[in-house]
Amino acid sequence: MPNPIVHFEVTGRDAKKLQDFYQKAFGWSLQPAANDYAIVSTGEDAKIAGGIGKAQYGEGCATFYVGVPDIEAAFQTVEGLGGRRVGGPYDVPGGPTIGFFVDPEEHVIGLVKIP
Repeated sequence: MPNPIVHFEVTGRDAKKLQDFYQKAFGWSLQPAANDYAIVSTGEDAKIAGGIGKAQYGEGCATFYVGVPDIEAAFQTVEGLGGRRVGGPYDVPGGPTIGFFVDPEEHVIGLVKIP
């Protein structure tokens, strides 16, 4: 792939709330970096690092898929933390099983079933 994904961000109105949500939902480690911003480690073998913080422009945005072993269990976790399922799970023809949820600030996030 000539242009791989190397970073992700989730930004919104309430950085602390978003950081707490993703840390609890997926067990990610967060390291404060700057005003209302934290660097994210998604795991020991993580290929992509990211950041979660206050939006500098507009309402905020997010774009990424999270690999999970059980999409239904992930939906239950995010719903318990104030997120909401918006689609799936769906079996992509010739591909993985995916689903979508919104976080507490209505960012649409994808889930991908991993072995």
